[in-house]
Amino acid sequence: MQRLALFDLDNTLINLGEAFQVWAGEFADEHGLGCEAAGWLISLDQAGYPHREVFFAKVRDRFALSEPVEELWSRYRRRMPYLVHCRPEVMDGLSRLCASGWKVAIVTNGTADNQLGKIQRTGLAEAVDAYALSGIEGIRKPDTGLFEIAAKRCGVDLADGGWMVGDHLVADIGGGQAAGLRTVWIDRGIWPGHEHDADHVVTDVLQAVEILQVER
Repeated sequence: MQRLALFDLDNTLINLGEAFQVWAGEFADEHGLGCEAAGWLISLDQAGYPHREVFFAKVRDRFALSEPVEELWSRYRRRMPYLVHCRPEVMDGLSRLCASGWKVAIVTNGTADNQLGKIQRTGLAEAVDAYALSGIEGIRKPDTGLFEIAAKRCGVDLADGGWMVGDHLVADIGGGQAAGLRTVWIDRGIWPGHEHDADHVVTDVLQAVEILQVER
């Protein structure tokens, strides 16, 4: 099997949940919503409304905000790249993979401005060989086409195998397996009781990097 490692972005290479909490506090303060509003925003996010258009429609109704949903969502997309970060030890792990002959790419769903902004501002754009973003390519994980684009940009053929590392059982693990890849699932405790057949289960991306280094 070739040394191809594809990584999800949010809550895999970066801690989106941590950044979202900061954003929620900022948003509540900016709009004068009171001390309990940030907790409500975080709870809504965790309750299963990841699509931000739906999320901000609920936020607008809850707090009777005057801004259109698209404006709220747009401002969120502009702000989030400034709140996320990639831990130095994760950057070092990616560097070690590249130095040992791995081709490394990011495969992520999300809008082009938001996801590309995160990749660029964290320094991940320079730390990997390639990336494939659903908002640019027009296809989303678990569609295998997004994995194929990432592999091609790394100069390899997806048919020769590799690995997918991510936290989403459907988009990352199911999609990766459908693409013929071995998988490492980052279990963050949000899929209780869900069956899976990932090759490995970890709680942090650094553990996944260690597995890849052994598997080489």
